[in-house]
Amino acid sequence: MRLRYAKRGPLRFTSHRDFARAFERSLRRAGVPIAFSQGFTPHPKISYASAAPTGVGSEAEYLEIGLQAPVDPAQLVVALDAALSAGLDVLDAVIAPEGSGSLADRIDASAWRLELPQVSSERAEAAVAAFLAADEVLVERMTKQGRRSFDARNPVASFVVTKESDAPSGATAAPCAIIDLVVRQVTPAVRPDDVLSGLRVVAGLEPPVPPRVTRLAQGLLTAQGEIVDPLDADRVDAPVVGR
Repeated sequence: MRLRYAKRGPLRFTSHRDFARAFERSLRRAGVPIAFSQGFTPHPKISYASAAPTGVGSEAEYLEIGLQAPVDPAQLVVALDAALSAGLDVLDAVIAPEGSGSLADRIDASAWRLELPQVSSERAEAAVAAFLAADEVLVERMTKQGRRSFDARNPVASFVVTKESDAPSGATAAPCAIIDLVVRQVTPAVRPDDVLSGLRVVAGLEPPVPPRVTRLAQGLLTAQGEIVDPLDADRVDAPVVGR
């Protein structure tokens, strides 16, 4: 079974490890017949795909679980959503057909919304234009291999200041620039905070208030610039709708 879930509000600060523990508890509370691995230390068959960084909200996180017996996807959504804390919300579930491949193979890009309180749209537009005009934007980040420098420009497929006001986080500060960003998956991964660092490098844009970041979608990026939900290929008819 493949699931889509969200991290909202204060629960965006939940680490991936903490979510994994909470999810395993929710499986037990909901009585889900989860399958376990073999060996001396059996563990639940759960596989996560491209988890968002801690502190980042998301409307599109994905995982897949192995089951010992069939379960109705709609009932599974309701049961797991009720067992998790508000803000960790199960949105969708589909049965993965045999031989359907890996869920991770259906994800090569993510769409993000960046909210920059106390930054005007005009200032953000100028910074984004400078970023897009650059052939390369080198930024640095500390990794497990030490501090690394890499290009934040090349993986960016789309970068635009939007006029929408219904920001997912509910931010109310004025002015508040809202930027939509689509980033392809590369190695090393380029995250939204790397792109924000790039705005500082090319345009000196450094928001006085920490930005709010929300992942809106992830999946395969089409030639038209749209992101295809990785669960779509498994649907038999209408999608299961959660919250």
